[in-house]
Amino acid sequence: MINIIFEPNILLAMVIGVVMAFLYFLRIVKPQIARDQDIFFATIGLLYSSILIIHGWRLDPILLFSQVLINSILVPTCWENIRLRAIAHAFQKFTQEVENT
Repeated sequence: MINIIFEPNILLAMVIGVVMAFLYFLRIVKPQIARDQDIFFATIGLLYSSILIIHGWRLDPILLFSQVLINSILVPTCWENIRLRAIAHAFQKFTQEVENT
C-alpha cells in the first residue's frame, strides 16, 4: 500500500530531491568540477528522497526531526564540497597559467 500524505516529510524529500538533481546536472553545467562519485551519491539521495515520500507518513515526530537534522548537515556540506572543488579548479588553472608564462 502506498499512502502519500502531504506532511513535512514531503517538503524534506523535495529539498533533498532538488539538491540531488542539482548534483546530477552538475556534470552537464560544470563538468570540470564534477566527480565520478557524484552519480553514486545523487542516486542514493534520490532513492532516499523517494523513500521519504512514500513511507514518510510512518515517521514519528522525533524520527522526522532526526531526518531534518541529518539533512541540515548534509546539504551545506555538499554545497561546501562543490564550492571547494570550484576553488581548487580555479587555483589549478591559475597555477598552470603562471607556469606557462
